[in-house]
Amino acid sequence: MNNSVTNTARLLWAALRALLVLTVVTGVLYPLAVTGVAQGLFNGKANGSEIKADGKVVGSSLIGQSYNLPLKKGQETPEPDLKWFQGRPANGLGTNSVNTQYKLILSGATNRSGDNADLIKWVEDAKAAVIEDNSVNGYTVKPSDVPADAVTSSGSGLDPAISPDYADIQVHRVAEKNGLPVAQVQKLVDEHTQGRSLGFIGEPRVDVLELNIALKELVAKS
Repeated sequence: MNNSVTNTARLLWAALRALLVLTVVTGVLYPLAVTGVAQGLFNGKANGSEIKADGKVVGSSLIGQSYNLPLKKGQETPEPDLKWFQGRPANGLGTNSVNTQYKLILSGATNRSGDNADLIKWVEDAKAAVIEDNSVNGYTVKPSDVPADAVTSSGSGLDPAISPDYADIQVHRVAEKNGLPVAQVQKLVDEHTQGRSLGFIGEPRVDVLELNIALKELVAKS
């Protein structure tokens, strides 16, 4: 009986020591080590790839933002603020109807097949809007000029970047709305066009938030 109690106590003590050691190693030392390496070598990415303007965090280079006008009375969908470069459509985003204490963005894709009537209408409407919005005095957007990313949402609905082609067809409209020379705005797009990652991964892209921050600074100087 005494031996049994002694063995049980010894096993419990060994288990407790193992629990304490593993808690310290995996719950304290390992997270601190990973956090230290991340902050030291990948500070920007570890902190959410923040983008700052005027000393304040205004967003992340990983999450797209919308540039819309305030809703008018009776409107359900806001109109785009055409003085800014516009990102991709976000038809897959959901609404938060469960926990309404917080204003959440629910990421998601449309999950529509290529022959789905809703998707076809979204694409057709988006294409017509891109042509109308970006055709200004002396510059007309043709249907063949509209790239795929201008009329389709990404898998997450939160893509922060657009193709250089989509940025290019917005240049004349942005220049006109802000009273800027077209050449200056085009230069801005060219300066913010990123190439393929490692030279071969993905496609060239333009981060819309970073581009609009640079546009705001350019307008302020003009």
